[in-house]
Amino acid sequence: MKSRHVLVLSGGLSPERDVSLRSGRRVADALRDVRPDWRIAEADVDAALLPSLQQNRPDCIVPLLHGAAGEDGALRDLLETLDIDYVGSDASGSRLAFDKPVASTLVSGTGVAVPEFVVMPQSTFRELGAPAVMAAIGDRIGFPLVVKPTRGGSALGLSIVRQSEDLPHAMVSAFAYGETVMIQRFISGTEVAVSVINGPDGIRALPAVEIVPESGMYDYHARYTAGTTEFFCPARLTEKMAATVSEVGLTVHSVLGLSDLSRSDVLVDDDGVVWFLEVNVAPGMTETSLMPQAISAADLSVGDVLAHIIESD
Repeated sequence: MKSRHVLVLSGGLSPERDVSLRSGRRVADALRDVRPDWRIAEADVDAALLPSLQQNRPDCIVPLLHGAAGEDGALRDLLETLDIDYVGSDASGSRLAFDKPVASTLVSGTGVAVPEFVVMPQSTFRELGAPAVMAAIGDRIGFPLVVKPTRGGSALGLSIVRQSEDLPHAMVSAFAYGETVMIQRFISGTEVAVSVINGPDGIRALPAVEIVPESGMYDYHARYTAGTTEFFCPARLTEKMAATVSEVGLTVHSVLGLSDLSRSDVLVDDDGVVWFLEVNVAPGMTETSLMPQAISAADLSVGDVLAHIIESD
């Protein structure tokens, strides 16, 4: 077995820096456990990165940056320019996945259910007048609704709005994380995450993870604070529904042209309809993250999964 030099990238300057660093540490340790003969290094994304890559070129990079720095395709464009192999989707697929309205539109075209949504730039919100814009949105979509930045992760800036008077605050909160906001019809149901990996047996969906947050909302706190969310893996779904959820995850992975690994967030409503919410090309790998739970439920390990992907390049 060939010895390799693998660099795990984490950190960056996004609001999700801390989560990224935690993911990076866990992945680096997991790779060291399964490939003790490999050289596993860790690095932050800063001005020292490029000179370091040019002087000490790794065989492969594992990008675990969350938010724009790691998921909007720019870093992957750079790695492709440097002709350095990396784990995960290419720049093009990452850009499609990172833009929630674009991803939702493409996924909707496959027949997968997507909640109705409106995209609102901050400039339009200001120029047309906040009260008129919010009234029009409420009339069209109705309450409750979900407000979130069009780009970003970890539920930062996300709010569930149940009455019109709460909409202004939700919009301001979302605009704090981006210039454009997505306002979407709220779907009530069971929240489920379905992970897709390139494993030894090819592309496959892992057992779905059911998410039951203590607060009723799977926000940043619920995602990364141990004990605030209950998880069930495999999710408490019928065999038929579990297969449908898996098929949705595979469809999203395919239609967006994703590679190696992805995690789609979906809702299963009371009528058994599976609704696509969003997809992540750099899933968290912390102790409370969803993909590691799915990997474990499939009797695999994070280290083995990533090592296989690296060796397959």
